[in-house]
Formats: sequence, C-alpha cells, structure tokens
Amino acid sequence: MIPTLIIGRKGSRVKDKNVRPLLGRPLALYPILAAKNAREVTDVFVSTDCEQIHAIADAQGCQYIERPAFLATNEALAEDAFKHGYEAIRARATGEIEFVVLLFANGATITPGIIDQGIRFLREHPDHDSAVTVSKYNMFSALRARRIEDGLVKPFVDPALFGEATCDRDSQGDTYFVDCSVFVLRPRCFDYSRGEIPFRWIGRTVHPMHQEGGCDIDFEWQFPMVEHFLRTAGFTETRTPYA
Repeated sequence: MIPTLIIGRKGSRVKDKNVRPLLGRPLALYPILAAKNAREVTDVFVSTDCEQIHAIADAQGCQYIERPAFLATNEALAEDAFKHGYEAIRARATGEIEFVVLLFANGATITPGIIDQGIRFLREHPDHDSAVTVSKYNMFSALRARRIEDGLVKPFVDPALFGEATCDRDSQGDTYFVDCSVFVLRPRCFDYSRGEIPFRWIGRTVHPMHQEGGCDIDFEWQFPMVEHFLRTAGFTETRTPYA
C-alpha cells in the first residue's frame, strides 16, 4: 500500500485559498489529480475540516479523514496534522504501508511523474528516509536574508560564512529550498525524532527531486507563479495533461 495524504483546512491567512479557482479549477484539486494519476499510488486520503475540500475530494473518489478542530487553527502545525492523518490511514490499512506521499491542498506545483520518481528512488535506495521536491531560489539565499533589530537592518547569518561571495546572487553557490510540493517518505519517518525542524517528517537522509518554481501558496503574489507552472506542465482552462 502506498497512500497519499493531502491536508488542507478551512481557515487561511489568504481567504479561501485552498478552494480558490486557478485556471478554472479549485486549488485543492491539483494535488488530488496528481496523486490519482501517479502510477505507484494506491489510495488517496484527504484530511480536512472544510466542507468544500471534502466535496472536491469526494467527487474524485478520495477517502476522507476528518481533521479535528484543534488541528485546524492558524497555530496548528502541519507535522501534527500529518501524523494524525497517518495514524488514521494506518488504522484503516489492510496491508503493509510501503511509503507515504504527503501533499498540501495549497501545493499545486506537482506532477504524477515526480511522485513516482520519489517512490522508485526509495525502493532502489533503502538507506534513504525520504525523497522531496526542491527548487533553486538563489535570490533568497541565507547570505541575502536580513532581520530587523532595534530598527536596523542586520544580517540574519554571519556573512563571513560565505567566504568570497559577492553581490552576485549566484556567488554563494546554488540555494535550494524544500518547496513543499511533494514528500515521499517511509513510515519510520513519523517518528519525528529522526528529523529536524522545520520538516521533521522527512527524516535525515533526504533525496532531492529537482523542479523549477515549486511552492505552496501562502501569499497572493504566488498565484500567478503557480499558474505559470501549471501552464508549463500542460494545463489550460479546458484541458489537463492527464489522459
């Protein structure tokens, strides 16, 4: 059994973002479609407290996990919602869970192929805990990061750590971010003592799956960025790239 678990809640700092139309489809539909069309995925579960997300998932034949109220607040942690969902899946499982695919309802920068890629990699590399999508964002490197202290702009980390780096955004070396599109992991990763913040669910031996422009949507300015990703992947207002 290789289940996909998708989490998404009703409330959001961006109003109704998980059900907001993007190319004529609700945002939450994209991770569902990707999971359903991945060859290796056997089951798709959606954990939510949102009636609209529930309806979208039900129309696609997904299995529903009721997300409790204490995991559906602005303060609730994704890691707790993931663990709750995994425990619900494990309680329903009739066989061994080989891997778990974790997705966010607001993460549309995803294709079925990259899910399958992660699963195949883990099968071939039993020493790895997980495989996750990463995107290169050199313009957001730690060298460029700043904090505000006493009304002044100061480096977030010591610039001396970057040696001969310059103002050229590539000079510090390529900077990759876990883009929160796809996480493929072994069940052992739900022992969060294996991982590190902020992604304690991915363990320590993590394989990168490269893509361009991956992200989960947390701000208005990301919607056009994700629309570009989807169009590049073959989506239009009337067509999907899936047969």
